[in-house]
Amino acid sequence: MHRLALTLGALALAAPFAAAQTSTWNIDPMHSSVNFTVKHLTLSNVNGHFGGLKGAITLNDSDITKSTVSVTIDTTTIDTGVQPRDNDLKSPNYFDVAQFPTATFTSTSVSGSAGHLTVNGNLTLHGVTRPVTLEVDGPAGPIPGMDKKPHAGYSATTTLKRKDFGIGAKTPDNIVSDEIKLTIDLDVAKQ
Repeated sequence: MHRLALTLGALALAAPFAAAQTSTWNIDPMHSSVNFTVKHLTLSNVNGHFGGLKGAITLNDSDITKSTVSVTIDTTTIDTGVQPRDNDLKSPNYFDVAQFPTATFTSTSVSGSAGHLTVNGNLTLHGVTRPVTLEVDGPAGPIPGMDKKPHAGYSATTTLKRKDFGIGAKTPDNIVSDEIKLTIDLDVAKQ
């Protein structure tokens, strides 16, 4: 009986340490965005962004490579600063936001160490899922936020081919480049 009590006591003490192995960090949508750059007429860059990000990072505190990321992007928030262009981008000519109002990214692996990570995952955009590799800097912080929770920051980059996702398939590359550069900036709050 004494041995059983000791075993149960040891398990009770170990449980908080096992739970402390991971922490959940939710995306702060007010301070996070997906920014993009695309070449127009092979001459100039057009920049824009998506807001309305939701999701979380499940951070494995003892082994960052066992962490996971899940993000949902509201494609209806596309903004290039030019309303007629934004309306065209929202139309079936490009993102078709009426049919595909969100894009999602779910990680499949994380490698590297704090400071610089490589996050592989699946991006579903415009109804098409493709593997994507993100080069990630971070975390910056954590620091206390206005909500009294610890906040950390991450910045990630990747390059996509819009035609791989069926976006603007009829638009020639010399009008809108096939390659799209993405920068993802995340502010995440520990839960």
